[in-house]
Amino acid sequence: MHRQNYQDILAQAQTPTRYAGNEINAVKKDLDQVDLTFALAFPDLYEIGTSHFGLQILYSILNRQENIAAERFFAPAPDMEQLMAEKNIPCLSMESQRELSCFDIIGISLLYELNFTNILTLLSLSKIPFYANQRDDTFPLIIGGGPCAFNPEPLADFFDAFVIGDGEEAILQIANQVIEFKREG
Repeated sequence: MHRQNYQDILAQAQTPTRYAGNEINAVKKDLDQVDLTFALAFPDLYEIGTSHFGLQILYSILNRQENIAAERFFAPAPDMEQLMAEKNIPCLSMESQRELSCFDIIGISLLYELNFTNILTLLSLSKIPFYANQRDDTFPLIIGGGPCAFNPEPLADFFDAFVIGDGEEAILQIANQVIEFKREG
């Protein structure tokens, strides 16, 4: 349902190619055939986020695992955000256009304070409650990481957990632990 509405509003966006998701080397897996789905959310525009090495590294590490699928999300520009809000379209992944709220884990890059409000935009458009204590287990686990995670207190109420340090070392441990939790019910 959202995919068609999303395609319909792309023609109205100022830069529709930033939402198309047809890059070379994008990894597209069948999300129903993996043990874990991981949303890598970059709370800034596609042009900024797609060139970030940290995001590329985490995307590669996760997608090398046969039982894990990682897909990318970027904050929409103000014109697209308005169109999405008017049409009640949630944030959709670049690869499969699946809703952000349908993933098992949302990993959000915390690179600088000025994009903190974009985190709220991603959650709001996706109908995910802002505060961790308002989310039950039907919502994804939300984990923050990156330079601003070294002082997570300003964002603590919005996240379930933080990775302090290199995500490259922790991401598979976290993913495998969540897979184990899912298996145990």
